[in-house]
Amino acid sequence: MSKIVAVTACPTGIAHTYMAAESLKVGAQKLGHEIKVETMGSSGVENQLTEGDIAQADIVIIAADTNVDTSRFAGKPVYTTSTGMAIKDGAAVIKEALKSATVTAERYISETKEISARRSAQRTGVYKHLMTGVSHIIPIVVAGGICIALSFAFGIHAAEEEGSLAAALMQIGGGAAFALMVPVLAGYIAYSIADRPGLAPGLIGGMLANQIGAGFLGGLAAGFIAGYLVLWLKKSIKLPKSLEGLMPVLVLPLFSTLIVGLLMVYVIGTPVKSAMDWLTEGLKSMSGANAAILGLLLGAMMALDMGGPVNKAAYTFAVGLLASNTFEPMAAVMAAGMTPPLGIALATFMAKNKFTPEEHEAGKAAAVLGISFITEGAIPFAAADPLRVIPSIMAGSAVTGALSMYFRCTLRAPHGGIFVLPIPNAVGNLGFYVIAILVGTIITALLVTILKPSLAQAKTNMP
Repeated sequence: MSKIVAVTACPTGIAHTYMAAESLKVGAQKLGHEIKVETMGSSGVENQLTEGDIAQADIVIIAADTNVDTSRFAGKPVYTTSTGMAIKDGAAVIKEALKSATVTAERYISETKEISARRSAQRTGVYKHLMTGVSHIIPIVVAGGICIALSFAFGIHAAEEEGSLAAALMQIGGGAAFALMVPVLAGYIAYSIADRPGLAPGLIGGMLANQIGAGFLGGLAAGFIAGYLVLWLKKSIKLPKSLEGLMPVLVLPLFSTLIVGLLMVYVIGTPVKSAMDWLTEGLKSMSGANAAILGLLLGAMMALDMGGPVNKAAYTFAVGLLASNTFEPMAAVMAAGMTPPLGIALATFMAKNKFTPEEHEAGKAAAVLGISFITEGAIPFAAADPLRVIPSIMAGSAVTGALSMYFRCTLRAPHGGIFVLPIPNAVGNLGFYVIAILVGTIITALLVTILKPSLAQAKTNMP
């Protein structure tokens, strides 16, 4: 029996982090090894590894899609992989780690530098910067959105009554939380690009985007302009050694904020506002087949990679429109994000002979994740049988998204799954919304059931 310590982390720190940890624990138990897994999630580090844990460990596994400081593991055999590989088969990752992680101190240093350089190069990508911004606004948007939804529980116009609880909830959600959404998005995009010096111009540029009416598109523009501008200024401005301390506290924030602010006011803000207005009006005027086509596309995107870049792009698009009082895409996105794990869970119940006992247990967990709008609950099944599962969940989610948009369902809370459905007025056309989710869930379950062979057939077909 080996003693293993592991660290799991993903860019948003919401689902992949914990699913990878659970898969590694299950794999270690299956193989008869002892393991302790530290998770670096959005709520902070949990189950933190102590110096004693590391000293006693025979091997270290890093299952991460983001940068993890590995200096504390110096001299230990370290094996690095992704959260996706850990989720797919924790036992296989452990077997490979025990076989491959023979890192000496010298090799460890060189490999750590190589991994760090590789991840640093990845972090310069546009998607990485965008996801940094999105991951920081999700808690703000969720808290604010649910506060807004709760305010409507007192009546659709209750928030207009000054001094009422409904008005206070609307002030918290709409006046404060949603007002922060675009500045925080822009600020942390810039922070991802240029580190701390990018934060000030990004936040200020995002606030200007709000004031001008450029919305989340203006926030995206402000964040990327601020980040790359700060990088350019850092390279271009050379001060004497005695004045270098002024760069981060005066020179960079002042010049970058001035340039970004003037660009937003005089150059970028107006055309981006026009584009945002056009997009908002176009979405509001959509009906029938056109709305269904948009819902179909958003639904398929939500299921394609289950929490990956395409899924997050659809979610970000819908969340960005909430500030413009456009609620239909958000409804379609959440419904379509719920159906993959729900459909898989239903399939494990309908076709018991096509799933292993472990998959039946995972199906129960998928049901809980599904009702909570955590699409990643379908990942273990998709990883084990992608050619059958991914088309099935995409079909179900696409139909759900299309029906939600066709029925003009609306959602004022950007998260929460079924737990926000009972809040009065949080969901428009609630009955049809539930029907859309049920139809997509059933379609997913039926397709998975039809396409997957029984366990006996699978064994027969094995070479």
